[in-house]
Amino acid sequence: MNKRVKFDFEIDFTNGGGIQGQDFRLDIAGDDISAQDLADYIVRDMRLLMVGEVRIFNKEIIAEPHKRRPIDQPSEHPSLVDLSHTIQNGLITYKGLPAPVICDYLSREKSRELYAAGTEFQISKIEMVANTGTYIDCPFHRYEKGKDLAQVAIESCAGLDAIVIRASHRQTSAVDATFFREKEIRGRAVLVHTGWDMHWNTSRYFEDAPYLTEDAARYLQNCGARLVGIDSLNIDNIQDKSRPVHSILLKSEILIVEHLCNLGKLPDEGFTFDAIPPKFKGVGTFPIRALARLK
Repeated sequence: MNKRVKFDFEIDFTNGGGIQGQDFRLDIAGDDISAQDLADYIVRDMRLLMVGEVRIFNKEIIAEPHKRRPIDQPSEHPSLVDLSHTIQNGLITYKGLPAPVICDYLSREKSRELYAAGTEFQISKIEMVANTGTYIDCPFHRYEKGKDLAQVAIESCAGLDAIVIRASHRQTSAVDATFFREKEIRGRAVLVHTGWDMHWNTSRYFEDAPYLTEDAARYLQNCGARLVGIDSLNIDNIQDKSRPVHSILLKSEILIVEHLCNLGKLPDEGFTFDAIPPKFKGVGTFPIRALARLK
């Protein structure tokens, strides 16, 4: 951890003028850093606006003691936390539903026949049910006349003030209303951290998974939650075929996110939650890239 980069730079502004720098030195975590990463860092660190072209010259990696945290070393407290599982070919999200098929529609090898020498592309083909990976449920999933993904307002699933409710699966499988009492719920995304995501992509994930009770759903409905998420197989007890939690929440247009992960990395409060699906008409659930933005 004693590598630094020395370089010169020129920055043009889109509204005219520019700045230059010579023999700048910055700490790096590895043995090298790209010119593009250097350019992005300078603009961000100097809080420059109206930036046009950034040119890096005379880049040299030198051995010197670090002066501060290296620019390409992740912060101990990241501002973004990914709360989504990775979807891959053959993944089983829910027993009885088919796994996704992810393959080439156009391979890089085949694409070379279509483009100029040295130019190639890959186009994927994905075949899957909508309930795959970390996904969001909207009212149409449960109710024929409920809002589908194309009708759900973006404000309902993006930039939501959020709270984490700790309800360890080691303590109980049935998360009832007592876990939510004396919490600030109204207008927020309520994310239930059970820790069950530790069993993701194993046979254990499908057995005795934690869930919300009907009285918890009633309480969240009455308190005006905007969205409710859980890091488990289903927000309902899968043995209850009436699915009371889905029924109560979705009837009140409270969105549901299932199969979250990494909730243990979040504080109880002080972050916003995004769970944005594609804008599909006639679809009630779909995979999302769920994330938390720490304030």
